[in-house]
Amino acid sequence: MAVKWTDGHSSSILCLNVNKEGLIASGAEAGELAIWNEEGIPLGQIQLQKADDVTCVAFSPTCPSRLYTSHGETISLLDVRCLKGPIECFHVNEEEINCLSVNDTDSVLAAADDSGAIKVIDLENKKVSRSLRRHSNICSSVAFRPQKPQSLVSCGLDMKVMLWNLQKARPLWTTTLQDCEAEEVEQQSAGQFFNPPLAHSLSVAACGNIFVCGAEDGKIRIFRVTGVKCEQELAFKGHSLGVSQVLFLPEAYWLLSGGNDEKVLLWDINSEVGKQQKSPVKSIHRRKTRGPASTRKDGKPNAVVTNEHAKILPKLSIEHGEKVNWISCADFKGSKRVLVADQSSSITVYPLTEP
Repeated sequence: MAVKWTDGHSSSILCLNVNKEGLIASGAEAGELAIWNEEGIPLGQIQLQKADDVTCVAFSPTCPSRLYTSHGETISLLDVRCLKGPIECFHVNEEEINCLSVNDTDSVLAAADDSGAIKVIDLENKKVSRSLRRHSNICSSVAFRPQKPQSLVSCGLDMKVMLWNLQKARPLWTTTLQDCEAEEVEQQSAGQFFNPPLAHSLSVAACGNIFVCGAEDGKIRIFRVTGVKCEQELAFKGHSLGVSQVLFLPEAYWLLSGGNDEKVLLWDINSEVGKQQKSPVKSIHRRKTRGPASTRKDGKPNAVVTNEHAKILPKLSIEHGEKVNWISCADFKGSKRVLVADQSSSITVYPLTEP
């Protein structure tokens, strides 16, 4: 049975994050930030400077009380035990920040913004160590790989997914999420409505080598990192509209997805990950609507592995009833819960059947 957490915000909640101690951070429009306990009681609230929308919140992996927040072009570091104001502020991005990611060692933070840039901040020296500029449109999501503190993946509204190593200023690998499936080509040639695969969200599995991407075409794509390249292992239709959020659970290869079709889905891809290894692909979010850029330089779409034959189905389907802005997962007293932020000012909490 769903439970709603109220009284923390007065405007639409845009992002969520949970720390190792079970505290939940939520960011909303107009600079609102709140901290909750697992009973859904607000423990602290603050409105950040300039009242810019809080677009992402990320707890430190090593210090649960440290919370990084993005609002407008600013990154603020707060202590959730005392929300009097930011401990530090970073003004390094030129346009609105969409996503933050902190590496395992809490030594480096990456901030992806509307210009397509990813600013990489050395948290010890408190300065930008890299400025990664290869996305030609909004960079919607960035994520460090667990156990690989110098490696991260990114995606954007240019339909590109990239693998980076912080020792280099250019990506190790890039692909464009343009399918060459006959059905989609037929739809386009017939003049039917077609949603291009603008990439909205990324999540990396605990192993660090498998990651998932959710896109505007309703598909969920699974990639495997192999050295300095990636292989797309799966591409399956998850939602009838754009996939706004994807999230790997701590359990190997279970993931959540949320979409503009107002659904939250739970998937088990354990049996599928690895099946495609013998014939890999050749290497080659909210309110963000800037048009897509061109695809590969040679003008040809990338090959893609699909799973029409596999009929991968969700293990759980939640009819949420609102477009999903963010999803998170928490373990409350041994029981897993899915936390969903949408267009409203409340957080909806659903019980999650144990995988």
